[in-house]
Amino acid sequence: MIPVAFDYERPETVDAALALLAEHGEDATVLAGGHSLLPVMKLRLGAPELIVDIGRLPELNYIRVEGDEVAIGAGTRHRDIEASELLATEVPLLPAVARTVGDPQVRHRGTIGGSLAHSDPASDLPAAVLALNGTVVLRSARGERQVPITGFYTGVFSSVKEPDELLVEVRVPRTGDAGWAYEKFTRRSNDWAIVAVAVVDGRVGLVNMGSTPLRASATEAALADGASIENAAALADQATDPPADTAATREYRRHLARLLTRRALTTAAGG
Repeated sequence: MIPVAFDYERPETVDAALALLAEHGEDATVLAGGHSLLPVMKLRLGAPELIVDIGRLPELNYIRVEGDEVAIGAGTRHRDIEASELLATEVPLLPAVARTVGDPQVRHRGTIGGSLAHSDPASDLPAAVLALNGTVVLRSARGERQVPITGFYTGVFSSVKEPDELLVEVRVPRTGDAGWAYEKFTRRSNDWAIVAVAVVDGRVGLVNMGSTPLRASATEAALADGASIENAAALADQATDPPADTAATREYRRHLARLLTRRALTTAAGG
């Protein structure tokens, strides 16, 4: 299908983009890589009046160490995360997860900010940032605020981000030598995950197990209390509400969550 007509702006600075969002509010939509927005527009599930293209803003494309954290610009592409030597040393989970996103064409266009802002519970990187206890930085013409990723998502494709706000940065702790792993189950290598599990330093992020990206809190609590990996992983599907679709039933997703969590925890522990 062909999208409905829309206006298009490509601001040259973040401040110019924020001014457009402040002026147009809910009538404006941000375009970064386009892999989420354009299919929605083609199917006419969304019809923004104005597209604000931030895909070429260099001030949103960076990876740098800041104290105990690594700051990643929202416009940083998956391929840059995948290939980053800094991340491979400081936060190795992120390059490993980015490597599983789509195919090379997708990774050369898609951005980490777009992936997180889209709020898709089936997406890889939100679960990884959850497992890392990361933070997103939201900016508007009114100012800037930092939101822990644990409080960012509110539902399917929804978050606390306001219409005039732009996700400008992702901040994650430097995990260094902490154990980590990512287990992703798909029918084909480039598909969305039926279920996936991100583990780092005893924290567990789940993909496609509810209306938002989730942490396996029962598993984390069990590990903190000294439970074995097997016993802790058996709790991974607690407090989840996985979808049922043509790819899997709810019970099959629950089984996968437990199985993949056990595998990821074992790998993270060096087993």
